[in-house]
Amino acid sequence: MAIRGPRLEFSVGAFLLLALASLMVLAVASTNQRWGLGGDGYELKARFSQIGQLRKQAPVKVGGVTIGQVASIDLDPVKFDSIITLRIDGKFKDLPADTSAGIFTSGLLGESYIGLQPGGDPDVLKAGDEIVFTQPAVDLIQLVGKYMFSGGGAGGAAAQPEQSHDGAAAPAMEPQP
Repeated sequence: MAIRGPRLEFSVGAFLLLALASLMVLAVASTNQRWGLGGDGYELKARFSQIGQLRKQAPVKVGGVTIGQVASIDLDPVKFDSIITLRIDGKFKDLPADTSAGIFTSGLLGESYIGLQPGGDPDVLKAGDEIVFTQPAVDLIQLVGKYMFSGGGAGGAAAQPEQSHDGAAAPAMEPQP
């Protein structure tokens, strides 16, 4: 029978503290370093016809720099558009009123995010304003399907010459005088 000594108890205690600290680091990393205590940010709204794989808490970026996140995603019951609420950090309160928003994807199969492109309007967006200029998400699967089944050409089947029954191309018809 092994005797428990202070060295073993210290080792078990240190291991438990290390495990708890690791869980805390994981929790902070998974919440994008936010503790949910409010903050000094403000909310903007944007309306999209197609949001693709955009999720709540997706990043909002300007020039590749994260300035906020998606706070909520709702559906307009009248127009059936997606209404996205963006939570923008208070440091970036001077976004021009003609700022445009688009839904983009990081890499080929990466996460979706909202990209903002500031305009040149001297007026700024205020809390609760709506971003008017939006670009919906591009559905990559649908785009590939259109390309594959349309022939990939600029006219599809209409650009191909007619074939006669023996396999030769039919002569072009010229108008008679």
